[in-house]
Amino acid sequence: MALDGYCLCGACRYEIDDDAVDWQALCVCESCRRASGAPVVGWMGVARDGFRWTGDEPGRFASSPGVMRSFCPTCGTPLTFSTDKREHQIDVLAATLSDPAVFRPERVDFADEALDWHGLHISLPPSS
Repeated sequence: MALDGYCLCGACRYEIDDDAVDWQALCVCESCRRASGAPVVGWMGVARDGFRWTGDEPGRFASSPGVMRSFCPTCGTPLTFSTDKREHQIDVLAATLSDPAVFRPERVDFADEALDWHGLHISLPPSS
């Protein structure tokens, strides 16, 4: 089953081929917190050739050297993350999926950067 998703206003839309998801994780790093305004962010690593924009083209922002984040230029919803370190992959914010309930995180990234006040009791192992 292919996945799809969209931003808050519905202008920026995407599709993911059913076999393109490589991994699913939660991230608690400072960079993701600042970019999303949330203490925890869900990501899906997707093979770039299995991902396509189907709506309006998103805006893009170089958040650090070699890193590009996309967002809807109309409503501001953050949508994707890509890095030169993984050129074959694009990371998609799981909460932007049409059905975010299909998201099943396998790990927590940057667990040492988690905020002590967020109150989540994440039972997933930290990534190595």
